[in-house]
Amino acid sequence: MTRLMLILRFDGRGYHGWQVQKNAQSVQQTLQDAVEQVTGVRSGIIGCSRTDSGVHADMFCCTTDTNSKLRGEAMVTALNANLPRDIAVYECREMPQDFHPRYSALGKRYIYRIWNDKARNPFQEGLAIHIRRPLDVELLNTAAQDYIGTHDFTSFCSAGSGVQDTVRRVTRCEVAREGLMVTFLVEADGFLYNMVRIMVGTLLEISAGKREYNSIPDIIAAKVRSAAGMTAPACGLMLDKVFYDF
Repeated sequence: MTRLMLILRFDGRGYHGWQVQKNAQSVQQTLQDAVEQVTGVRSGIIGCSRTDSGVHADMFCCTTDTNSKLRGEAMVTALNANLPRDIAVYECREMPQDFHPRYSALGKRYIYRIWNDKARNPFQEGLAIHIRRPLDVELLNTAAQDYIGTHDFTSFCSAGSGVQDTVRRVTRCEVAREGLMVTFLVEADGFLYNMVRIMVGTLLEISAGKREYNSIPDIIAAKVRSAAGMTAPACGLMLDKVFYDF
C-alpha cells in the first residue's frame, strides 16, 4: 500500500466545503469518486484542512493509500480526466506512511479578496466580496500588524468549535491593493474555525469606523468571541499555500 499526496486547486462555489456530507456535494466526495474511477477502489482521503462552503483553494493537500501502480503525472492526468472543471489535481507524490497532510503541516497561508468599487464586478461574483465604500489600505495594513505574534485567538474563533488549544502564531499579515482589488494575506502555524474570516470582519469594522484602528490587542486580550467583529462571507477566502518541510 502506497501513500500518495495529491495537491489540487478548486473553486469552492459549487461545493459545501471539503468534508463529505450526507445531503450536499463536497470536494472530498468528488475527489473520492474520481479516485474510485481511476483505481477501481473507493479509498479514504484525508485533507489538510476543513474548508467551509464556498471557500476556495489554490493549494490543497490530501493523502490516499492505494495499491494502484499509477504515480506522478500519470495519476494527475487520470484523475483530471474524471474530475469536474472546477477541481484540478496538479501534483501527485509518494509520501512515507507517517505523513499526515494536516498534522505534518508547518503552517498555512490564506488570502481574502475584496472588490472595492462602487459597482460590483460580475467576474468576481463568488470569488471576492464587494465593498462599495473606499477602503483605507494603509490604515488597515497598520491595524493588521497587531495580529502578528503568538496569541490566544479565542476572540477570533466561532463559538462552539470545541477546540481546546486556541493559541496560534501568526507570522505574516498584510493588507494590500492592486487597482480595485484589496487583499488580506495571513500566514500562521495554524488557524481556528473561521479565524481568518473574523480577522477580516474585524478589519472591515475598523474601516467603517465602528472600531478604533488600534483595538485589536484589546480584542485578543478579551478572549471572547463577542469582542471581535463579524464573520466575513466565505466567498472571499482562499487557502493559498500549505507549508511543509520539503
